[in-house]
Amino acid sequence: MSTTQTPAAIVEVTAKDCNDNGTVFCPNPKMALWSTHPKVFIDLTHGGQGQCPYCGTAYKLKAGEVVGNHH
Repeated sequence: MSTTQTPAAIVEVTAKDCNDNGTVFCPNPKMALWSTHPKVFIDLTHGGQGQCPYCGTAYKLKAGEVVGNHH
């Protein structure tokens, strides 16, 4: 099942930005308070990218970045 939509924005992150389990959360701290939605965790361990189901923001690991033990 693929429900990919065009990203509202693309946020490049480093491995240091990720939680221990290879996730980032959305909304992220740089987003405006008026545009918040419930916090969701985006898994970047499968292919280095993921998209928020609420706002459509795409999160992507910067080139060469690796999370956890996933190579």
